[in-house]
Amino acid sequence: MPGPEEVDAVKAPKPESPWKDAWRQLRKNKLAMVGLGIITFFITIAIIAPLLTTQTVSQLNAADRLSPPSAQYWFGTDDLGRDIFTRIVYGARISLMVGFFAVTGALIFGSALGIIAGYFGKWIDMIISRIFDIMLAFPSILLAIAIVAILGPSLQNALIAIAIINIPIFGRLVRSKVISIRQEEYIMAAKAQGMKNGRILFHHVLPNSVAPIIVQSTLGFGTAILEAAALGFLGLGAQPPTPEWGAMLSDARQYIQSAPWTVLFPGFSIMLVVLGFNMIGDGLRDALDPKLKS
Repeated sequence: MPGPEEVDAVKAPKPESPWKDAWRQLRKNKLAMVGLGIITFFITIAIIAPLLTTQTVSQLNAADRLSPPSAQYWFGTDDLGRDIFTRIVYGARISLMVGFFAVTGALIFGSALGIIAGYFGKWIDMIISRIFDIMLAFPSILLAIAIVAILGPSLQNALIAIAIINIPIFGRLVRSKVISIRQEEYIMAAKAQGMKNGRILFHHVLPNSVAPIIVQSTLGFGTAILEAAALGFLGLGAQPPTPEWGAMLSDARQYIQSAPWTVLFPGFSIMLVVLGFNMIGDGLRDALDPKLKS
């Protein structure tokens, strides 16, 4: 016959995964769910863009220049007679691609530098931290403009510039987290057992730094899309006829009074996407931070 302790052990429920708990907390956050819905909507229209319109992004309709929204042109046309709805739909692909690749690049290099600086400390930490401080001393958009001016205006170079200016943000975040983790007892025990630094970093330090990285990545998506739109507005990002939302705003700014729909729809799209990612980021922060859980 099993003893009482063995029966209790059998009946004891398995501990819930922290990720399942975070998802449950996130679902309770109505604003985060609204943000998730917004981003899901734009991802969907980016995927099925060819099914939503029969026109191309560069198709000119000279007879219909600056036509207001109608049954034929849902969002109206621009100064060249191009369908704004078509360009908004295909522009969603570009904006989401900008956010993904820029944030991924910043995350990889920033996290790597942050982990190295936080774990090894001493002169390595001093050098990397000073590099971060120098980069953060410049306004981000000015630094991005300088990088694109050196590399040349294009969407690819804008991606590189946005990734570079976001590296110190991820780097300092990860560094501060690693500094607190390296003082934990399980790290000391791993070192005492002779575990190599590389294994400690990948098996202990990095997994315990994932939560703040996820939150910053989500918030960084919105920031990257906004920065890409700013570079496009200045003519340093995507070049014509690429349907990038910031470039669309730049082309339409002179028609803001005579044809306000040419500015309204790309501007509203930028606002919605950035708002959606910020809502998700705030919700993830609340769900993954034990101090903020109610």
